[in-house]
Amino acid sequence: MITQQPWPPVQLRSLVMREEEREMFSLLDYQKAGSIPYSPLAKGRLARPWGERTYRTKTDVPGRRFDIEEDKPIIDAVEKVASSRGVSMASVALAWVLTNPAVDAPIVGASKWHHLADAAAALEIDLTDDELEVLTEPYRPHEPTNLVGPAEALTTR
Repeated sequence: MITQQPWPPVQLRSLVMREEEREMFSLLDYQKAGSIPYSPLAKGRLARPWGERTYRTKTDVPGRRFDIEEDKPIIDAVEKVASSRGVSMASVALAWVLTNPAVDAPIVGASKWHHLADAAAALEIDLTDDELEVLTEPYRPHEPTNLVGPAEALTTR
């Protein structure tokens, strides 16, 4: 059995992709290891209201796997919490990722200065139990995908 790991595992984790929670985080806790989740903002989907498009969302073919209609209530919940706190949606979504003690540092992939400010602001947000419920309740498990996503996501959107 592995009792010490030289580096934390990297996995996909965000409010719209929580498949790792079922098994990975209890294992990490058991092994006293951490994780480094990537795409905690679901390629920006959690950083802006549902349906708001950017150049990236129009051109990022692999990113289309994040355009799932069932995720709209989650994105709406992030917008609601952010609006009530007067902070960005990105800060709320990152603050949620950071609530898991197995998370060492999410990979934010900042491409603009304000992305760094939003990430830093997330460190100051202590979500309430009610806010956590609002953010997590709408989630429904997703079909597992690889790094590219389901084949139909590449052609139908």
